[in-house]
Amino acid sequence: MEILELLKSIKFDEKGLIPVIVQDYKTGKVLMLAYMNELALRKTIETKQAWYWSRSRGELWHKGETSGNIQKVLDIKIDCDGDTILLIVEQIGNACHTGNYSCFYRSVNDLPENFLFYLEDIIKERKEKLPENSYTTSLFKEGLEKIIQKVGEESIEVIISGIKDINDNFTYEVSDLMYHLLVALIFKNLSFRDVMEELIRRHKKAMELKSL
Repeated sequence: MEILELLKSIKFDEKGLIPVIVQDYKTGKVLMLAYMNELALRKTIETKQAWYWSRSRGELWHKGETSGNIQKVLDIKIDCDGDTILLIVEQIGNACHTGNYSCFYRSVNDLPENFLFYLEDIIKERKEKLPENSYTTSLFKEGLEKIIQKVGEESIEVIISGIKDINDNFTYEVSDLMYHLLVALIFKNLSFRDVMEELIRRHKKAMELKSL
């Protein structure tokens, strides 16, 4: 859609603003809610980075200009009524000023959304702080060889459990394997997002080959 066409379809409110929902392109996680005026939208389209209008300060602001936590805009979507924008972004660093990846980090449920990323954050914290009486801490202290050994052991347990065809036990063993794989990734300063990025790259390549 051309920029002029896009702007024509948008319904700014009486203050010249429109709410913007920001979503991580890899995880689908909602990162934040902000507002744009027409100038912020134009600059977002032109620079392919997120610009917003600060209602509290009454000024334009470039997301991540001071913190470095910029948002690379991959797509801009408009809802059916034309009164809400959805930004699909690659988030660099954390989206929330509290230091959390998403502004929506609090939940009324016991289990947070995208639990694997929540677990990854806990494992990262264990690596940094090495609290006592923590199994994860003991793995980091023993080093990469021990962690990879555990990955191998858990892989064998998954195979055995899968062959036995007992679903409850299979789920348990796969959970053990995924936990130890996360520990291994974090030990090597990698993350689950890196794995997802590789899977996305492979998917795109497979789709391209299919279209030839």
